[in-house]
Amino acid sequence: MFKVGEYVVYGMNGVCKVEQIGPMEMSGIDSDKEYYTLLPLYTKGSRVFTPVDNKKVVMRSVISKQDACNLIDDFKDFEEIVVTDDKKRELAYKEAIKTCDCKELIRIINTVSKRKEERLALGKKMSACDERYLKQAKDCLFGEFAVSLKISKDEVEDFILHRMSLKDMASAS
Repeated sequence: MFKVGEYVVYGMNGVCKVEQIGPMEMSGIDSDKEYYTLLPLYTKGSRVFTPVDNKKVVMRSVISKQDACNLIDDFKDFEEIVVTDDKKRELAYKEAIKTCDCKELIRIINTVSKRKEERLALGKKMSACDERYLKQAKDCLFGEFAVSLKISKDEVEDFILHRMSLKDMASAS
């Protein structure tokens, strides 16, 4: 069970702060059942109520700073999602996003980045599907990394690029 004040990842809501734990005070709701009241960090003015025993939506602790740094160090090593059919690729992206797993989000980012380079080399633009899932993957991943690394969400991409360039320089020497 999570504690009040703790940060969690809650499905597509991303990082949330546990504001309250207890019964809901609404008519028609079982007053014996415990609920989390969650405040999504990146959706201002929003609250989420979910049963403590919820099994339908992924809910987990935010990763540690060390785990975030390890993932960044291995960023380029994550396999791409290799699906040639556009509809099946979109389904693969959708399933990967639903896991709320940082490794899967990185796989989407790597896949879309490579596809973008390939398409630009052919004089084509990025597909709307790739663009949509790249944005979702970055929003989820960068939101969690921001909390783990104690920096703003806007600083995460630069942090990742800087850390990756330091790693590249170290491996080149």
